[in-house]
Amino acid sequence: MIEKKQFYINGQWVDPIDGRDYNVINPTTEDPCAVISLGGQADTDAAVAAAKAALPGWMATPVADRILLLENLLAVYMDRGEDLAQAMSIEMGAPIDMARASQVGAGSYHIKNFIRAAKAYDWESPFDERTEGARIIHEAVGVCALITPWNWPMNQVTLKVAAAAVAGNTMVLKPSEESPLDAIVFAELMDEAGFPPGVFNLVNGDGVGVGSQLTAHPDVDMVSFTGSTRAGKLISKSAADTLKRVHLELGGKGANLIFADADEKAVKRGVLHMMENSGQSCNAPSRMIVEASAYDRVVEEAAAMAQKISVGPADKEGRHIGPVVNETQWTKIQGLIQTGIDEGARVVAGGVGRPDGLNKGFYVRPTVFADVTPDMTIANEEIFGPVLSIMKFDDEDEAVRIANDTPYGLTNYVQSADPARRNRLARQLRSGMVEMNGMSRGTGAPFGGMKMSGNGREGGSYGIHDFVEVKSVSGWTEN
Repeated sequence: MIEKKQFYINGQWVDPIDGRDYNVINPTTEDPCAVISLGGQADTDAAVAAAKAALPGWMATPVADRILLLENLLAVYMDRGEDLAQAMSIEMGAPIDMARASQVGAGSYHIKNFIRAAKAYDWESPFDERTEGARIIHEAVGVCALITPWNWPMNQVTLKVAAAAVAGNTMVLKPSEESPLDAIVFAELMDEAGFPPGVFNLVNGDGVGVGSQLTAHPDVDMVSFTGSTRAGKLISKSAADTLKRVHLELGGKGANLIFADADEKAVKRGVLHMMENSGQSCNAPSRMIVEASAYDRVVEEAAAMAQKISVGPADKEGRHIGPVVNETQWTKIQGLIQTGIDEGARVVAGGVGRPDGLNKGFYVRPTVFADVTPDMTIANEEIFGPVLSIMKFDDEDEAVRIANDTPYGLTNYVQSADPARRNRLARQLRSGMVEMNGMSRGTGAPFGGMKMSGNGREGGSYGIHDFVEVKSVSGWTEN
């Protein structure tokens, strides 16, 4: 079994001061695959102190030098891609091919985008031409606590670490205790890339322990958290006592509006996106809302597509989905599937229990419900598993009303051949992101939500901006 009990603090791998052992469970086998340490208050304090001590020197480091270190990080990240993929596959159940391509690939994609964005970012500039000596300076917020989830580990670690670092912040990373192994590899990469001691620190822990200690710590200036809406509320309350800046990327219940004139691949695209990563994505299009005239056809297509999706072990190569992350999540998902049945939704694919032939491992059958109504539990709660709910609408106004009738507001989707309709809906849908007809939002486009899906934006120049303070200066004289 893998043993990784040390923390990375002030440029050194150190033994815990106040640690306790924690077994990381392989969701494919349900057996322990690694043992780590969960830190205590003394470990949190040591990491924050290291970050605070390193802050003045790192803030004073020229941006060009910080960008160079990101370029170093990208190079070593690419060299260690297989190590990262293996770690994520074993700890959170990503099928190995998907881990290599998507999980690892997300991290390199974001680092590249931050390098590009940092080179073009307006770090210092005159305020305007009318006011002599007026200047705007973008500088680091300070010591940042970065708390990341288990479902897209490298995606979230790189979105936070790269942006915080290039903006001149120092940081303490607390990855999810469910997926700590990839973060430990990442700490090795930060060290190899040459980041000065104290700029980046890693302490493993759980939310009640290290997570709560970081959000309440008086020497932490900002918390950037990705995870559940429930935890986001607790973090906001805890951080309020010290008036920290709080950046939250939380849950979602994405609506995918499918009109009768949608392209022939729209349903397939929606099902595959929903089932990707075993449904464990906050931006998953979990509510397929379909125009009445196309409803029966869409239900049939969605069911057929879901039935083609295979489920299997994370260490097996191929195009399949793996298990969900742990027993708690598996039990929650099974309970919500049963609730959908009990409340009258029609199962057209999947259902409760494990897929045939898989008696061990936290596997969930790719499930599609039809005849879902807005009042049903499965239409409102974030399931975070491979479960799609199909609903019906009669006209555009009703589609918008159903889509917006949720406390969440992360990503919504539109499938229609009518450009005027798409543009109307893009303005009317209450979410931080709207993706239409399967088109990418673009390199470096901001990722983030509104309402109970959180606040702040990640990625590219918008992601950097969330890690800077805006300083207004008068009486500036050009040297």
